[in-house]
Amino acid sequence: MPTSPASSNSPSWQPTASLEALRLRARLLAETRAFFDARGLLEVETPQLSTAAATDLHLESLQARAPGGGLDGWLHTSPEFPMKRLLAAGSGDCWQLARVFRGGEHGRRHNPEFSLLEWYRVGWDATRLMDEVEAFVRALAAGRLPLQDALRLSYREAFRRHAGLDPFGAAAGELAAALEARAVQIPQGVAQDRDALLDLALALLVEPALDPAQPTFIHDFPASHAALARIRPGDPPVAERFELFLGGMELANGFCELTDATEQRARFAADLDARRRRGLATLPLDERLLAALAHGLPACSGVALGFDRLVMLLAGAEDIRDVLAFGWGRA
Repeated sequence: MPTSPASSNSPSWQPTASLEALRLRARLLAETRAFFDARGLLEVETPQLSTAAATDLHLESLQARAPGGGLDGWLHTSPEFPMKRLLAAGSGDCWQLARVFRGGEHGRRHNPEFSLLEWYRVGWDATRLMDEVEAFVRALAAGRLPLQDALRLSYREAFRRHAGLDPFGAAAGELAAALEARAVQIPQGVAQDRDALLDLALALLVEPALDPAQPTFIHDFPASHAALARIRPGDPPVAERFELFLGGMELANGFCELTDATEQRARFAADLDARRRRGLATLPLDERLLAALAHGLPACSGVALGFDRLVMLLAGAEDIRDVLAFGWGRA
């Protein structure tokens, strides 16, 4: 972060993206709007500043306070909660391209402020939504980036192929051994945390083995990784959740959405309990979302897609700052 005023002789006032990349970004924005308009989805805008925060263990909400007092809120990590409130109010299918904020995310593929494309389809299951996610990516890639046919792998099959184990049956020790066999250093405190080890294995064993030129959906996650997704009963039960990988990175995360307010409250409480055990901040629950779920969220599926990462792919950029007008450090 800059600590001294920029001068006209310093490059720090200049954009981090080239003008050519910004023109491409503008064209992709227009094509995104045309894609959803042609399909009849309602474009919406929801607040970036909220009185509630994300409880997810893996997300760091940024707090906003007015210097003079009278305002204390949180910048949203996703527009998901207010969009679900609109769905409960009867909006029908809707979409939004929102600026979102996440602390602790800064690197070649991460910027603390970024653009998240999110949309919801009422009455759709996750399989049908995967079809539309593929159609969207293919529409924007047309004439810019050749894509192979998409591959769909269950979470279990992806782990069997690329990590050599069954993620539903492997104990924590077996997961740790598989990681250590690939020279992965396991962070302190997670050696017995099975869910954390699964996350590491997905990121460091499975994801790098996927063909970067082939869109690949991984679906049917363990129930403990449901987040806000519905759990489908079975042996084992699975979360009706998918992620899309392309170009060597995660591009989208989709759910067949949980509509049960009681179950959602229990998951939020479990999140907060886990945060307390890890010494993380305890955050205010979104009671308005829970009230909307109690009122009645229609059966639906939704997905969040990293728009900046898609622009990176189509621009051939290696760093997210190359497709942002002013990446972090020049903001």
